[in-house]
Amino acid sequence: MKFKHHLMVTSALLAAAIGTAAQAQSNVIEELVVTAEKREQSLQDVPVAVSAFTSERRDLIGITTVQDMTNFTPGLQYSSQLDRASLRGVGRLTNVHAAEGAVAIYSDGIYTSSTVEAGKPPIFSDRVEVLRGPQGTLYGRNAIGGAINIISKRPTEEWYGEVRGRYENYNRTVFEGAVSGPTGIEGVQFRLAASWDKQRDGWIDNIVPGMPDEGNIIDTRILEGQLKFQFTENFEAWMKLASYKWENGGGGPGSRQTWTPFPYPTYQASGGALVLNPGYACRPGTGVTNVVNPSPQGCVNPAVKDARKIASTVPYDVDLDSTVIFASEWIYHFDNFDLKYVAGGTHYHYYLTGPTPADATAPITSFTLPTIFGLPGGLTIQPRYGFDYQEIETWISHELNLASTNDGPFQWLLGAYNYWEEYEQPVYTTMFDQPELSGPLALPTVFCAQTLNSCAPIDQRRIYDNRPELEIKSRAVFGQIDWEFAPTWKTTLGLRYSQDEKSGRESVRVLCFAVPACLAAPELNPVLPGAIGSFVRPVDLTQLPTVVSAPTAAQGLPPGVSSFTTYDRATGFATRSYDAEWSAVTGTAGLQWEPNDDSLIYARYSRGYKAGGFRIGIDTVLGASPITNKELADAFEVGLKQNFLNDQLQVNLAAFRYNYDNAQVPITVVATSGGLAQANSIFYNIPKAISQGIEVETTWQPINNLQFLFNYSYLDAKVKEAIGVVDPADPAALDRDARPVGTTTSADIFTRGLPGGGFQRGQNLAGNRMPNAPKHKVALNGNYTWDMGEGSLTASATYVWRDEQYGSIFTRSYFRSPAYDQVDARVTWKDGKDRFTVILYGRNIFDELGYEGGAGADRREGTVPSINGAVVTQVPIVEGIASTYPLTPPRTFGIELQYKFF
Repeated sequence: MKFKHHLMVTSALLAAAIGTAAQAQSNVIEELVVTAEKREQSLQDVPVAVSAFTSERRDLIGITTVQDMTNFTPGLQYSSQLDRASLRGVGRLTNVHAAEGAVAIYSDGIYTSSTVEAGKPPIFSDRVEVLRGPQGTLYGRNAIGGAINIISKRPTEEWYGEVRGRYENYNRTVFEGAVSGPTGIEGVQFRLAASWDKQRDGWIDNIVPGMPDEGNIIDTRILEGQLKFQFTENFEAWMKLASYKWENGGGGPGSRQTWTPFPYPTYQASGGALVLNPGYACRPGTGVTNVVNPSPQGCVNPAVKDARKIASTVPYDVDLDSTVIFASEWIYHFDNFDLKYVAGGTHYHYYLTGPTPADATAPITSFTLPTIFGLPGGLTIQPRYGFDYQEIETWISHELNLASTNDGPFQWLLGAYNYWEEYEQPVYTTMFDQPELSGPLALPTVFCAQTLNSCAPIDQRRIYDNRPELEIKSRAVFGQIDWEFAPTWKTTLGLRYSQDEKSGRESVRVLCFAVPACLAAPELNPVLPGAIGSFVRPVDLTQLPTVVSAPTAAQGLPPGVSSFTTYDRATGFATRSYDAEWSAVTGTAGLQWEPNDDSLIYARYSRGYKAGGFRIGIDTVLGASPITNKELADAFEVGLKQNFLNDQLQVNLAAFRYNYDNAQVPITVVATSGGLAQANSIFYNIPKAISQGIEVETTWQPINNLQFLFNYSYLDAKVKEAIGVVDPADPAALDRDARPVGTTTSADIFTRGLPGGGFQRGQNLAGNRMPNAPKHKVALNGNYTWDMGEGSLTASATYVWRDEQYGSIFTRSYFRSPAYDQVDARVTWKDGKDRFTVILYGRNIFDELGYEGGAGADRREGTVPSINGAVVTQVPIVEGIASTYPLTPPRTFGIELQYKFF
């Protein structure tokens, strides 16, 4: 009934907007020129599924973020928290930079690894184009899912200036300005633009006294300068230099934007890290009690009753510093072709701190270990446990294009591409208040290079420390021809060869403290001297063979690993090197028919490619098999672009099917060689998947000044073949929907002692849905303009409905985010000279819980050891599986003022 209620309200808003006759046509169906195929064309003439958003259209209907674009782009999904985009079920499932995204982002022709640029305010961007489906020829670098093309507003020959100001609830202010015009030097124009966006009150209320709220606490600044040159009649150039600065607190990409309504504290443990959550809202005087599910601390998770409440003593902090973005175009116009050189690059330092995922809900009070683990003598655990994550990136891109410009039936484009990237991605986790992590360490003989009398000192109480660095090189040559072989028929043929190389190294150190797995390891068996002390004193696991893989010369090196593991006795780090190459031939072949000026019917085949990579950094411990294979997709698409009713109705349809091979998924998979064996956490390549669907985009102008936009997409993206994969939230495959394929010989500490547990089982995933791929998505906007002589008033209302989706390749209830809907509305007034604009707006008017993607899930059940002398028994702690939902923003509303000069 909620669906009907919201749809009726939206219809009422639209009906109210149609109560006055219009005098002139303002919001018309305009011809939109795009550069999706690297030459200017009308959107309706491009034989590719493209969604495009001009700055004017974004202002009119309220598309201010990338998440808003997903509403009106069939097949597009985006997580603003994780900065991950997907198209038609093909996307990114990790932030490991050694394995890039599957949707290529190009800002003014320069490849970038982040989608953030697409969400720049409209004052910076002329338009954003979303090319759906593999772009294997012209946008070949990791464009297996599609490409997002961002085009900046450029300098003007005449003077132009604009200022904007916005105030929104949660005490958010936005100030923007731009000026453009001649420099006084003949043939040279400039443009300057700036933005400052600051939100002081968070969407998420932290109930711990003295701790900051979170949820879009941002302080973001953008500064951009451009120059445009006309050196001669035939030679022109353009360049841009921009800088970003974030001092965000608990907001921006990477920050907390999730909801975990799990009622219990967590006492599970993993082999290399402490994962202890002693309870929720555990400080006296908070007024929070738990009468239904009391924990040993007598506390409750506040998120159980309110999705936007947390209790945390480790706040998030998001910073972006030293960011410089450069882009340039150099064009020489010959008689029948253009030579174009595009060059640019970026350097930035991104820094994120916060609580670890298992600790994120409420790491507040300490507890005494014997209360839980039963260790003799007593040990107080201070489980304030946080992480530091950094990206230090530099990349440079060069592209050379040679394109025909004549009006003949034969058009061609040739190009060469070169990309270089260097990055560091250090991450470490810290137990802030645990004095034992200042040393000394326990010293079983297997550790500390075996010949030393002491281990390397512990660095700043870090129990996990990983420092990867990598260099990436990508090269390609490509060409595309379009031949109009008959008056209404055209064929397209494109080909690209791409080569990618990645090399670098990774250094890691892993410590163990107060974790049952320490006692379970044979090297730390309690009968050995000092083993019990390992619970009181931290243990260096870095040289433990079951943690860090160190192959011998006789065994050889795993694929992609270019050196044996070495150990630094002074620092305690284990280090190894990586080197691998991937290449592919991709391209496109198409046929299109234009029976009249209003119709385009096309059929197209495209082959997409994404380079392989490594699972290094973030959560790895130099596992045995870090490499992943390249992805490939064969995509078939048919489409119709049609104008009806004397251009009053525009309809774009597309139907597609992909055969998608080797999708890269970070997961646990059972290694099989004739039988089931030890499970490893790796990048897993799903052998085969399919993605198929239908997409509809319509614009209808039934009368002057009244316009409707309607989008619908159906997406069936699923696994076709995958076997032996272990569900991290259900390692024993006990869920009723699981299809186990066997039992490993390796006991699982998370299920040992539980009914039916004590092992890991891989599953057959054939038929499971691909992550973040809702089957159905609907968006409807209606807008009407009253012309009043002295100005105009436009009312706009938007209704969005999105189907349920899953955050994993396991189609399970605990990975499912529910379907949801949302209603937005805005009213825009402009004066008669188009100088002054006032916008009143409300977003998510009914304050519904929306979901940016599918849910994540953690196993919140396991065992803890009970020790009686030299006897260790495992006591089951059964608490369930905790789901974590990525939320869209709550209800927001505000006012925006715009003023144009000159």
